[in-house]
Amino acid sequence: MIKSIYSKAGVYLLLLFMILSGCSSSEGTSGERNTGDGTKKLVIAEPVHLIGYLPLYTAIREGFFEEEGLEVEVITATGGAHVTSVVSGDAWGNIGGPESNQMANTGNSDPIVSVVNVVNRANVYLMADTEETLTDTSEESLADYLKGKTIAAGRFGGSPNLLTRWLLMDVGLDPEKDVKLEEPADASAVVSLVESGQADIANGAEPQITEGINKDVWAEPFYSFASLGDYPYSVLSVKKSTIEEDPEIVKSFVSAVMKGLKAIDEDHELAMEILKQEFPSTSEESLQASFDRAYADSLWSKDGFISEEALAKPMEVVEKTGVYTNGYRYDELIDMQFVEELSK
Repeated sequence: MIKSIYSKAGVYLLLLFMILSGCSSSEGTSGERNTGDGTKKLVIAEPVHLIGYLPLYTAIREGFFEEEGLEVEVITATGGAHVTSVVSGDAWGNIGGPESNQMANTGNSDPIVSVVNVVNRANVYLMADTEETLTDTSEESLADYLKGKTIAAGRFGGSPNLLTRWLLMDVGLDPEKDVKLEEPADASAVVSLVESGQADIANGAEPQITEGINKDVWAEPFYSFASLGDYPYSVLSVKKSTIEEDPEIVKSFVSAVMKGLKAIDEDHELAMEILKQEFPSTSEESLQASFDRAYADSLWSKDGFISEEALAKPMEVVEKTGVYTNGYRYDELIDMQFVEELSK
């Protein structure tokens, strides 16, 4: 059933590619623009405005891109458009999972390649109705606990949803038969689904975790996908042709991102200040909770590197869930030349 649905999704994705290709800006290609003062303006597409992307926002707000002669604009492109906008040339690059790039690379003569890591943990958690508790997270106990439950798993095809399906399969359950999955497009809806009794368990992250705790909807997460260790959950990627034609621009871009990673690792006060600027409508309590959980779980990459072992984890998720089964090659999907050069 999953494969059937994704076959249909593939058709829609192809149509979207064609539509976006026809709508590309005439000002330039690959989301790159020349400004009047010679600065290169680059457009980065994000799937959602997310606290996890703090290193990228920091690099923008602290002028790290400007130091490299770059101006970076971030646009939010939902529903997988953060990938298709790079294919069409409407965006210079994107931030998201490398597995999403790999799926778009099938049959693409100019594949999307990841050049620097940002979020190095699977920033996804499972929370349950406060009347339901689980302290033993062994495979057997998880299977017994999850079976028969209704789980608010997030948008079908999104990383949180796929991780939920992967976990269910990993403990021996069938996501289509042994549980009921609610799949809202709006990530914040998982709180109301559990609060209203329409779901027993929610898959989510901050600030939804703290929001649910404050409303007495659930307790602390009973399962953290961050426990999977190094996991390139959100990386920055560009077209292969961009690397070949403009290597110095890509190197400068990677350099600024690495400065952003270093800044939030060393200066927590600065990190919180930028969080408040990026999410002005979010309460300080929720931001603090997000902040604390991120550092506790070692959310962000410290060096920008994406290892073969880490990449294998999200690729196993898409393969096991049947979303993508055509295989991949690390050296075609990942290019660490700039990270390695800058690290020296």
